[in-house]
Amino acid sequence: MSKPHESHWNAAKSLLRYLQGTIDYGIIYTDSSDVRLAGFADSNWAGNVDDPRSITGYAFSLGSGVITWSSKKQKIVSLSSIEAEYQAMCAATCEAVWLRKLFQDVGEEQTVATTIICDN
Repeated sequence: MSKPHESHWNAAKSLLRYLQGTIDYGIIYTDSSDVRLAGFADSNWAGNVDDPRSITGYAFSLGSGVITWSSKKQKIVSLSSIEAEYQAMCAATCEAVWLRKLFQDVGEEQTVATTIICDN
């Protein structure tokens, strides 16, 4: 803010153009009687040649739309794709437990098991 350059102005304009082009994108939430919590988890095993740590990603939906998601670099180096997927499932399971407790606290207890889908 104290010493703006032309590159800062160009970056701001680029951001505004991106926002203008994606204004119609979004998540649509519909009224649904099926309000079960469902999760999706995945990882990329050693996807970066400069850093051997894998990326964990998960998303959770409640009814018709996604309510929470995460994408983070794993804290340790996985020795196999199965280990990377296991860590992704572990992170997703922790999030599912937290969400179920949150829903219980606000009076929307989940009575059925939470399904977490993984590609392995």
